Parts: sequence; C-alpha cells; structure tokens
Amino acid sequence: MSHNIKILLVDDHAVVRAGFRMLLSVTGHVEVIGEAERGEQAIKLFQELKPDVVVMDLSMPGIGGLETIRRVVMRDADARVLVFSVYQEQVYVRRALDAGARGYITKNTAPDILLPAIEAIMQGQHYIEQGLLGQDEALSVYTDHQAAINAFSPREFDVFRLLAKGLTIPKISDHLCLGQKTVANYATQIKKKLRVDTTTELAHIAVNLGLLAK
Repeated sequence: MSHNIKILLVDDHAVVRAGFRMLLSVTGHVEVIGEAERGEQAIKLFQELKPDVVVMDLSMPGIGGLETIRRVVMRDADARVLVFSVYQEQVYVRRALDAGARGYITKNTAPDILLPAIEAIMQGQHYIEQGLLGQDEALSVYTDHQAAINAFSPREFDVFRLLAKGLTIPKISDHLCLGQKTVANYATQIKKKLRVDTTTELAHIAVNLGLLAK
C-alpha cells in the first residue's frame, strides 16, 4: 500500500475497540484515526475524519448500526463500511449489505480475517465471511442488481444513471426532453426493480457496479 489505510472503529464497548486497535496497529499499514461508541458519533467523525474504511458493530445504543450505515452511505456513496458483529444469521448479513455495507465478518473470527477484509474492501471488492451466506445467496449479493440493470430499457438506464448522479426529476426531464411525470414514473419503476427506496441507494448501487465515474 502506498499509504496507511485510515480506519474509524465503531463499537459501544471500549475494551473491544482497544483490542481491535491493537490488532490493527501491528500491521504496519493500517491506522485507527478515530473511535465512536454510537452511531450518531460515528456519522459526525466520518464527516470530520474521512476514513478509508469504517469498521463497525451493528448492536449499539442510539440509532443502531443499520441506520448508521444508511446515513453514512447517504452522505458518501463511496463509503466503505465493514461490519463486525456477533450476529451470524443471514438476515443480518443481507440487511447490512442492503443498507450499504461492503463487507460482513463476525467477532469470533475477526482477528484472523479483519485485515484481509479491510484490504479487499479497499480494492473495491465485497468481503463476506465464508459460511455466513450460502453459495447461491452470496452470489446473489453481487448479481441481483446487475441482472436487474441489464434488463432495463435504454430509457430506464438513462434515467437510472442520471438519478444516481444526483439529478432531480425536473433536471432529468429537461436533459432527456421527457415530461416530469414520465420521468417520475420511470424513477418509481427503477426503484421497484432494484428494491430500494431512495436515490442515495441508487447511487450506491451504481458506484459498486462501476457505472459512475469515481
């Protein structure tokens, strides 16, 4: 690595944060630049410190981990979030990934795979601890959105990309010479097909699939 990977650690237990800080400090190229014990604090530090990767638990007081992930990704669609949690059930993994996390590992195995997970995410990959999702389920994390986008009509794809870039419906209407109601209908259909509710989530999908210029 040409520079240290900057990490924001988020966990409500100080002992856990200290342990992972020590674990990462011996790698030589990973630096913990901040710590938070709840989601609201994590969001504030994310904006102030601009870490390369946020390593965070799901179970925290306040708004909780899933909502924290969503709000971080809302502020930066390129945000890299790695979940480390005691929860091993598939529903937690899928909900974290759907919220915008790039990876998911459990605390039992985190000491062994934390660094590989961070490095994979830094290289633009997802990292899901082996065994947390079945093979078909794991594959679907990467292919569901791509398959849906591949099935878009040319006009749907145009609207999708412009929405993902942050353009409003009136601006897209002007850009594509379409009525605003038509664009709004396209937007509704696109979100339905991708199973998302917000344009921020659309932007996250587009970035992950390399459809927007970085």
